[in-house]
Amino acid sequence: MTTLTKEVLIRPEYPRPDWQRADWLNLNGEWDFGFDNDNQGLTAHWYDGTSGALNRTITVPFSWVSPLSGIGENVRGVAWYRRTVQWTPEAKGSRLFLRFGAVDYECQVWVNQTLVGSHRGGYGTFELEVSSAWKLDQDNVIVIRVEDQDEAYQTRGKQGYGEIRGLWQTVWIEARPEQYVESVQFLTELDGTITVKGVVQSALAQEAIISFDFDGGAVSHTLKLQLQPGEHAFQTTFQVEQPRLWSPNEPHLYEGTITLKTETNHPDQRGGADRVQTYFGIRTIGTVLPEGLKSRWITLNDKPIFLNGTLDQSFHPTGFFTYPTDDMMRDEIYRLKRLGLNFVRIHIKPEEPRKLYWADKLGMLVMEDMPCFWGTPDEQAKNAYLPEALETIQRDWNHPSIISWVIFNESWGLLHKTETEAGKVNSIYLPETQEWVKQVYEWAKIIDPSRLIEDNSPCRNDHVKSDLNTWHFYINGYQLLRDHVEEAATSTYPGSTWNYIDGHQQSDAPLMNSECGAVWGIEGSAGDSDLGWHYRYMLNEFRRHENICGFIFTEFKDVTNEFNGYYRIDDSDKDFGYSGFSEGMSLRDLHQPDFIVIDAPPCTTVASGQQVSIPLAVSSFADTYHGLDMQLSWKLWYDHLGEKKVAAQGTEDISWGKYGTTVLNPLELYMPENDAVAVLVVELKDPTRASSYSVARNFITFDVRSQTAQGLFELEGQWLQVEPASFSKQQWDYAWQALQRSKVNGSGTNGGYFEYEIDISSLTVDHPFGDLDLYVEAGAKQLLDKDQKLIDDPSIDISYMHGKKADPGMNANSYYMTDDIHHPSTVNVYIDNIQIEQLQLSDDPADSRGVLSWHYQTDDRKLDEAGSYGYLQHIRIPSRLTPEIIAKGSFTLKLEVPADLPDGSGGLCLYGRNAGRYPIDILVRYR
Repeated sequence: MTTLTKEVLIRPEYPRPDWQRADWLNLNGEWDFGFDNDNQGLTAHWYDGTSGALNRTITVPFSWVSPLSGIGENVRGVAWYRRTVQWTPEAKGSRLFLRFGAVDYECQVWVNQTLVGSHRGGYGTFELEVSSAWKLDQDNVIVIRVEDQDEAYQTRGKQGYGEIRGLWQTVWIEARPEQYVESVQFLTELDGTITVKGVVQSALAQEAIISFDFDGGAVSHTLKLQLQPGEHAFQTTFQVEQPRLWSPNEPHLYEGTITLKTETNHPDQRGGADRVQTYFGIRTIGTVLPEGLKSRWITLNDKPIFLNGTLDQSFHPTGFFTYPTDDMMRDEIYRLKRLGLNFVRIHIKPEEPRKLYWADKLGMLVMEDMPCFWGTPDEQAKNAYLPEALETIQRDWNHPSIISWVIFNESWGLLHKTETEAGKVNSIYLPETQEWVKQVYEWAKIIDPSRLIEDNSPCRNDHVKSDLNTWHFYINGYQLLRDHVEEAATSTYPGSTWNYIDGHQQSDAPLMNSECGAVWGIEGSAGDSDLGWHYRYMLNEFRRHENICGFIFTEFKDVTNEFNGYYRIDDSDKDFGYSGFSEGMSLRDLHQPDFIVIDAPPCTTVASGQQVSIPLAVSSFADTYHGLDMQLSWKLWYDHLGEKKVAAQGTEDISWGKYGTTVLNPLELYMPENDAVAVLVVELKDPTRASSYSVARNFITFDVRSQTAQGLFELEGQWLQVEPASFSKQQWDYAWQALQRSKVNGSGTNGGYFEYEIDISSLTVDHPFGDLDLYVEAGAKQLLDKDQKLIDDPSIDISYMHGKKADPGMNANSYYMTDDIHHPSTVNVYIDNIQIEQLQLSDDPADSRGVLSWHYQTDDRKLDEAGSYGYLQHIRIPSRLTPEIIAKGSFTLKLEVPADLPDGSGGLCLYGRNAGRYPIDILVRYR
């Protein structure tokens, strides 16, 4: 993570790369600040700039609640800002505008004791002309009063992670000539036709020329305007020859300048020409109804696209919803693309313009939400909401990355609370509110017909009218999820009432998931545990249905009390474990436009040697390989006690020539003859490229059981197995069993041990001369608070979405997913009280490699150390000890974490036959 210093805190870059002028002054940095708890500032004339009550220092542009503001107090109410500035624009006679990225919630602004304007709304950008109040070549005192009372009608979005209060985006002053371009909207067509709608402001009646110069002069156009005093709307069209289209794969931007010049030298003309640097991308977003389908597909540039997306809370732990640096915003988009994603939903808030710029520049499709209010839909809330929604659409119109506006989320602010006779409070989405939401949808559609508009991103099946038929779910467990996705896919067709409320019916709008996942930091959820297992089979189920056009996984990064991100909140990585099944496989393989569907559970119990049939399909949302000869490569392999063995493999020539799902011939396989976790890997390969290149990969697993009492393995000699839970002694600060006694854990600061009395007489009775060795799956064990029986501590609050800094280790379902932080442990191995070896266990990992720990869960909503696994340990018993062991027919095995080592508190966990990665208990071999 970038190291934050005084030099990088100011956010010095121009905040609007999509609409940038050269003559400006950044006003971020240190301001005088003070709370006005008694609301006396107005009557005491604090706006005159002399009040001593503003005796603290705040760093703008950070919310006064955030650590980076220097205040760090969650105080609602009134606060005042003050700063003294001296600045003179380059061009004489320029008009001056004080500009605010966003201020939450109501503000009044004075310059040199003159009230220059006010604004209401926490997310919209606004500007105030200060030309007449500004003193050139002199000090100017700017005073701002901000009030944020968290009123129920306020648009607040999802601020529970960290409150937005006060100035929270860049503040700057900007010079313009007396006639200037106020705004333009680019509407692009794929043939290169560019329509521009714009507004010019002029102080005088005069002729002017507006020119458009883009792509280094290759695109040029001029238009004469006859201006009148005030606002002048215009429209013009020009052509881009051989247009390069914008897409996530090729995010080409036509960058350039719009210039407004007057044709005549009017004696009162001042300020020169207006020049604005801007850009546009040529792309279209739409839908198409394929032959044979009842619902549409989403299209980008007239071609179907599958949206691999994630939910982005855009939260930073020190700046909250304001990123400390521009580089961090660029890095956010980079990290999304690194995962192979092409789509992001900015959750319940408009994004900072500079992050949208990086989405434009690097190529990331964006669904942008309007901020919701948290109260009820009364007239005050409605009247507050619409202006902010309009400000958002107008500000962000020209970002080619934005393909959709979400009007509301999960019916927040749309419900009226009613009390039943029994005293229960119900929340009701009234018909009149539904009608208003339809009106807002139609209003937004008129304002911006070029994008997809969604009435409400629903978790209550309560759409009313929408361009997208989206839905939310948070379901863990393969069969439960499969059944749910199947219901969504088969219930989607014109006239269906599924996912709609009170008799409203579906149109043929595309079906897309807009929130999904299973791992949430709330009670009854999966806590902080492995995402990888669930994530892969969930995406497999989406791609099985050709009428599902995309998904939005919750979420991009962990946040305050949700631990279900691709990354940790500090940007560190999580390991999904896929390379353990197929070398080189990563999340990117699950995000390809061409996807290999395996229509089978993530793990199936089978008998050794059993024949199985595996249904396969290709899900295609790109025409890259349509009609071409491709290769399906497959391999069935297993890890036999540390040695990779291939049971079967093959290739098959395949082809397909259409979008959607194409069913392939099933694979007919025979399972290995011995106990194993077998892995079937399928790869889609392009024969014209290097043999190591895979277009897409997927896999499933099998728990192969031989039905032999001691297990069947390809080993010399004889063996027996000892369940980890059958220890004769143990001593730990904390010890417990998991996974139906298939796993034992011990941990604590004082070290500890597990001890086993192992009878081998059945192995040695007829063979008195031989060697002994052991196979054990073991891991370190980090001690979580829940392991110390503190889960019911009433002082621990993991309340959802209200700013509680929850301890993920307090969730009953938690087992930390493998990440960059390891928890090592040292283990001494004793045979008959003689130390024979010292093991170094690097971690207590949990990811999709813990196949058996997932496969044998008994309750999908109450996970028991899910995904956890250890490292295979091969321990050889020295020959000097074996004569005595054989003579007595037994030995004592002790596995001890010593207390006197610095890493001794890592603890120890031992895995049995139905837990972890290897289908063994403690396996003792004699040969």
